[in-house]
Amino acid sequence: MANLTIVANIKAKADKMELVKAELLKLIDVTRAEEGCVQYDLHQDHENPAHFMFFENWETRDLWQAHMGGQPLKDYLAATDGAVEEFTVNEMTKIG
Repeated sequence: MANLTIVANIKAKADKMELVKAELLKLIDVTRAEEGCVQYDLHQDHENPAHFMFFENWETRDLWQAHMGGQPLKDYLAATDGAVEEFTVNEMTKIG
């Protein structure tokens, strides 16, 4: 059972949307294979296609933190440097 839910919102610059999308898609399989990853799903907003959202569930916060410091995320950040307008992360707990 997951103990930590993450909602990550990524808003790409309009002219960099396809680049950001391609780089986000690269994260899915590698992250799903990481220790502690229960769920890692990428969504794209219908009304603003430059807005992406990851809905994630992790066994523990420590394992999520390991993901955040891992090489795949470092590669994503390097590839999208200057292409993301806004990035927010919410750590949440399921209560119902």
